Amino acid sequence: MSGECNDQQDPVNRLLATARGDAVANPFRVTGVMMQYYYVCQRELWFASRNLEIDRENSAIVRGTRVDDSSYGDRGEENLRLGMISLDLLEDGRVVEVKPSSALTEPARMQLSYYLWYLDRVAGVERDGVLAHPTERRREDVELTPERAKKVEDAIRKIHEIVSDESPPEPEEKPFCDSCAYHDLCWC
Repeated sequence: MSGECNDQQDPVNRLLATARGDAVANPFRVTGVMMQYYYVCQRELWFASRNLEIDRENSAIVRGTRVDDSSYGDRGEENLRLGMISLDLLEDGRVVEVKPSSALTEPARMQLSYYLWYLDRVAGVERDGVLAHPTERRREDVELTPERAKKVEDAIRKIHEIVSDESPPEPEEKPFCDSCAYHDLCWC
């Protein structure tokens, strides 16, 4: 836990209290997508936290949806929503996060790690995970180690800082900016 925050102000504790339905003066929520955006682009995270509608016709968004549907949709399963998180799939007791490519593996790994952390800390359910890239026929086992749990909690605190700020972080040119659904908000 950060030495800068007391228990009631610490974003991790606020998130946990919010998730458990406790009375919280300032509820705080983090979704898996927010965790992924934190590692991809913090400006994108800020825009998403303001419910700025993304370009749903963006080719990257459409591609990701198609991979989810075509790879696992035939099983008749829907995403499983549990409080703040929405799991792509449960398979043999493991949480499966489906991504169209391995280009942004660490953000996807951290999104899955957040799901595992949330299940453990909120529901008291320990699970392992699988990061699946069906178009590449690749799968990676992911477990919630103490180091990864600390990384999730540190990210939650930083996410809180970013989404609490009145203005977005400055744009930072990245190799994937051209395919980003928020491209026009940053560069036009």
